[in-house]
Order: sequence, then structure tokens, then C-alpha cells
Amino acid sequence: MRVEPNARTEPGAPVDRLDRDEVFLEFTKSICPVCKRVIDAEVNIREGKVFLRKRCSDHGGFEALVYGDAQMYMDSLRFNKPGTLPLETQTEVVDGCPLDCGLCPEHKQHACVGLIEVNSNCNLDCPICFADSGHLPDGFSLTAEQVEAGIDAFVRAEGEPEVLMLSGGEPSIHPQILDFIAMAREKGVRHVVLNTNGIRLAKDRAFASALASHRTAIYLQFDGLREETHRLIRGRDLRDVKIGALEHCEEFGLSVTLVAAVEKGVNEDELADILRFGFAHPAVHSVVFQPVTHAGRHLEFDPRERLTNSDVIHSIVDQMPATFELADFFPVPCCFPTCRSVTYLLVDGETVIPIPRLLDIEEHLDYVTNRVLPDPSIRGALEKLWSASAIPGSATTAESLACATCAIDLPAAVRDLTKKAFMVVIQDFQDSYTLNVRQLMKCCVEQITPDGRLIPFCAYNSVGYREEVRAQLTGVDVQAVVPNSIELRPVLAIGPNGSMVAAAQSEPTASRDARNVGHAR
Repeated sequence: MRVEPNARTEPGAPVDRLDRDEVFLEFTKSICPVCKRVIDAEVNIREGKVFLRKRCSDHGGFEALVYGDAQMYMDSLRFNKPGTLPLETQTEVVDGCPLDCGLCPEHKQHACVGLIEVNSNCNLDCPICFADSGHLPDGFSLTAEQVEAGIDAFVRAEGEPEVLMLSGGEPSIHPQILDFIAMAREKGVRHVVLNTNGIRLAKDRAFASALASHRTAIYLQFDGLREETHRLIRGRDLRDVKIGALEHCEEFGLSVTLVAAVEKGVNEDELADILRFGFAHPAVHSVVFQPVTHAGRHLEFDPRERLTNSDVIHSIVDQMPATFELADFFPVPCCFPTCRSVTYLLVDGETVIPIPRLLDIEEHLDYVTNRVLPDPSIRGALEKLWSASAIPGSATTAESLACATCAIDLPAAVRDLTKKAFMVVIQDFQDSYTLNVRQLMKCCVEQITPDGRLIPFCAYNSVGYREEVRAQLTGVDVQAVVPNSIELRPVLAIGPNGSMVAAAQSEPTASRDARNVGHAR
């Protein structure tokens, strides 16, 4: 479009020109939230925030907030560690990212964490559930052979896998869940984590004891302390359930991470309360805050006003100014650095000491601008700590902390690092609005399917892999899930499991090659 000069300007006189209201950062690829077609996208900074914008020829333009603090976004890019190759990939490069997952040979990082969903059924029907789980008439429950095939694929890709998460649905209701945990241990997985809502843990003391005998780490859904929060996110008041689960975890020495789904206007004001609760409970060694991923079921939202990692960090600092500063949080270098941020604390009663106040983290984890070679032993220890595979409360993490702080005269009260160290994680998983293949190609959390694929978690939830695998496992056609965004309201209909689908879905314009389905052996 040609911009006409001001009519009052004399011939030959300077013409006022207009600058764009945003700074262009990058050109990338994403997907249409409605039809999942791969489309061009761009990332821009506007009003101090980072947005991803894209256009589908059929469904129009879309824009989503991807980072609420542009300065933090730009600063994080220095913490981008070179990726490590897996020992084996599972698919070929046919159609390009994100249609050849995985992992394909072009993926930039190995799997720090593998995740197997052992079932799709659940003893809750949460209003917010990226897995679209619940009391389903057409759900699936994996067999021991299917779980073993997935674990074997993980072992072939990693050699000695660090972390396997068993999830669902609700994995604790699977009748063979303890067998699956034992199987993973026998096959050399270092840490097995159970992702759970805690209902069985609270009711079944013997189950908690059995988990402890397998040295299972617990990833406990814990969204807040208010009844209203539980009802909005989980559909019922689960506060007593959480307390009961934690009592059994404490009794049997199970290490717990509290995992909070954080949704704007619901519970972002409870971050400090969750942290203080975690500090005070002897079974809890970590809190993970996850801005809600708008995949599967979720509350209606505005993609330009969603919560991001930086918003959560700012909220933590604002709610606990005597404890935290923005500079206490650092990006995790093994994945793309804008995906996850972490800090570690030494906690003893009212004493809370952020480890970045004691040790120059930036000196060791800045891989771009730091020209001084840091101490390799300390860098190695910090890489293990600032990693998706770090397990709070484990001996491995305690050893890394001891190495990283070996030259520091720690106060006597916090020298027992196994008991006193506390981890805080902020993790923003991508959805079909925010998907950026630049970040996706370095994803280190992989969904393991029964056919032996390791699919990046954000692709699994956004691109259509979840629906594809669910259809394969159940024999029931599964419609593509569409985000429940305000701007898409006119084209949405409620799907069979409570998530949204397009009111009139058409045939997909692109599909993965039928050969590209992994090779479980």
C-alpha cells in the first residue's frame, strides 16, 4: 500500500513518515488454531511485551501474547545450551517440523524427560485439563506390553534415561501402575515420577507405602488454598484430599512437588500462599507453576491477555518482595530458554536464601556473551540443577547443589542440602495459539507413545498428535480440539469430552506421511 504525502506539503519538502508500533524479532512457523495447518508466523515486541502473530488463508489472523516482559525475553536468549543428540531417532524427515514428530533427526535436543499417559480415564472431570480426560465412555488404558514398548523406545533413545513421568488421565487408578513403576526401574530409568491428583494417595495408605518402596517421586496437582480455586479449576473442593495425600507422603518419605495450574483471574494471586505452604511442609521440596496451556478443556480466554512465565515471576516477586527478586530466576538452558525458569532456595523455618544470591549463576550458564571459561565442575553441576530432569529432594540434586556451592560457607542451619534445598519452577507449555517451531525444535519433554515415538510435549497437545494417538488406541474417531478463545466463539461447538471443536470441521489440508509412525522394536 502506497502512503500518500500530506496534501499540504510543498513539492520537494520532507515528508513525515510513520514508524510501526512494534519491533520485528523473527520469522518462524506455527499452526492455525482451528485447522492445524502449518502457517508462517512472526514474533514482535509491542508495548514491552512479546507477541506471536500468524494468518491462516481459511481462518484469518491470530495473535497471542507469548511473554509479558520483553526485556526478560531478550535477556533469556543468552542461556541457550547446545543440544545433546539422542542415541536414536524414531521418525524420518518428510513434511518438516512440526509434522514429523518424533523424534526426527532435525530435532535439536534429546529427551530430558519422557512422559507416558497410561490411561485417559480419571476420577475427576476437571474444567481445566489439557489431556481432555475424565469419566470417558471411549477412553483407553495401556497394557503392560504397550507401556514396555514405550519405555524400551525411551531407553534406546537415551541409554540411561533420567526421568520418566507416568501420567494420564489419573495414573493411580490404573490397576498395573505399580508394575509399570517397577518395570521402569528395572529397565534403568533413574527417576520415576507419578503425576497425580492425590485422591488415591489420600485414601490408600498401602499405596503410598508401595510407592515409597519404589522410590517414586510425586508430582501433586495443587492449584491453591481457596475453595473457589479448586471448584473453578477442578470442579470440586479437593483441599482435604491434598492434605490427606501429603500426610501419607510425609509418613512414608515420599518427595513431593506441588504443581499449580495458574489461570488469569482465578488463582494468580495465590502464588505466595502456595509457596509458603510448600516451604512449611516437610514432604514438599518443590513448587511448579504452569500458566494454563490452552489445549484440551479450559476456561474461555483472550489469547492477547494470557499469563506467561514472566507474568508469574513478576507476581511471585510482587507477592513476596522480602524473599524474591527478579534476578533470582534463571532460564533453563536445556530446553529453549523462554520455556522454563528456575530458582533454588535454602529454606529453614523463616530463613529463605535464594541460591543465586550466593553463586553467580549467570557466569556459568550464559553460553552466548560470557567469554570467560567458567569452572567446568560448577557449570556441570548447575546444568544438572537448571534442567528439566532435575528432581527436587533426590540424592542427585543434593550432590549437584553440594558441588555448585562447595566454595561457599553456608549457614549451619541450611547445610543439609537434601532437606533444606527447595526448587521453584515456572513452565509455560505451548498451545496452538503460541506454538513456535523454533522453541519446539529444542523441546526436551517428550510424550512417549505405544508405537515408540517420542513426540515433543507441546506438539503432542497442539498439532493433532493427541487426537491421532487417542483414535488409534480407542478405535473411535476423535475430532481436532480447538482453543476455547473469545475470538473463536462463533465457530466453536462442545466436543464429546467437554473441550471445544470447530462447529463444521473440514478435511485437513495436510497430513503426516503414513510411514512416519515410529519404529518400536
